[in-house]
Amino acid sequence: MTHSSGTHASGTRTTSTQAGNAQPNDAQPSSTYTGTTHTNTAHLKSTHPRGTHAGPVTLSKEGLPGWLNPVVHAAETVQPPQLSSFLPPENGTGRQSAVLILFGEGEQGPELLLMERASSLRSHAGQPAFPGGALDPEDGDPTADGPLRAALREAEEETGLDPAGVQLFGVLPKLYIPVSSFVVTPVLGWWREPSPVGVVDPNETARVFTVPVVDLTDPDNRATAIHPSGHRGPAFLVESALVWGFTAGIIDRLLHYAGWERPWDGDKQVPLDWRS
Repeated sequence: MTHSSGTHASGTRTTSTQAGNAQPNDAQPSSTYTGTTHTNTAHLKSTHPRGTHAGPVTLSKEGLPGWLNPVVHAAETVQPPQLSSFLPPENGTGRQSAVLILFGEGEQGPELLLMERASSLRSHAGQPAFPGGALDPEDGDPTADGPLRAALREAEEETGLDPAGVQLFGVLPKLYIPVSSFVVTPVLGWWREPSPVGVVDPNETARVFTVPVVDLTDPDNRATAIHPSGHRGPAFLVESALVWGFTAGIIDRLLHYAGWERPWDGDKQVPLDWRS
C-alpha cells in the first residue's frame, strides 16, 4: 500500500528561492555555504548563562528563505486535530513544555536539528527528539511568550546553540504526550546564523545531529513504527537513528501540510520493544 499520510496523525548564508510547494531540496542558495557547524564528539559548555532570554521574545517572518513559506502557511492554518489525536486535557492539567523545531540549511539543502536523549534517562531514553523541555518559572507566562523562551533556553542547554542566531517565526497548536503528561508547544525557528552545537550534558544527551529534509521525504527512509501496545505511527530511519513517536508525528505532519511529502509504503513496519 502506498501511504501519503492523509488525515492522521556552519556557515552563515542568505538564500533566494522560489516560494510555494516546491520540494525543499530544490532551493538554490545565492551564496556559498560551508556546512553546518556541529559536533557529536566534544562536550560543549553553554556560553550563555540562564536568564539570557529574560527580555521579550517575539515571532518574525521577515527575511525568511522562500522555501520556508509552505511551513509558515502550515503553521498559520493547521488545526490541532490535523496534527494529532492527542490534545491537551480540557481541564487544563498537564505540565507545560515546549520544543524547538529548528530549520537550517546545510550541504544538502534544508535540514532539521535533532538530539538523541541519553540511554540512562527514565523518560524517552535513547529517543531522537527536538530540543525542548518543561517551562521553568523564569520562562514566564505559558499562555504568552513563555513557550518561546523555554524552547530557546532548552535548546541552548541541550545542544549549546547560540539562541541569538535563531529567528522564531511561528508556533504550532499545543499537543499532549499522555505517557509524560506534557502539554507541548512546538516552536518553529530559522537558524539564521548557525553556531556550533554538540552534547552539553552527556547525562541528558547522547548526541546532537542535523537531518536533511530531503532524507526525511525519501520514501526509502520512511516506515510505520509498531509498539507492543498496538500503537502505530510514522517513523524515519535517518542518520543512523530511528525517529518515531511524538517527534516523528510532528515531522510527518509538517511534511504533509507543507506539500513536501512524497508517497511512501505504510506497510513497511519497524517493530519497537516495551522499553521504547
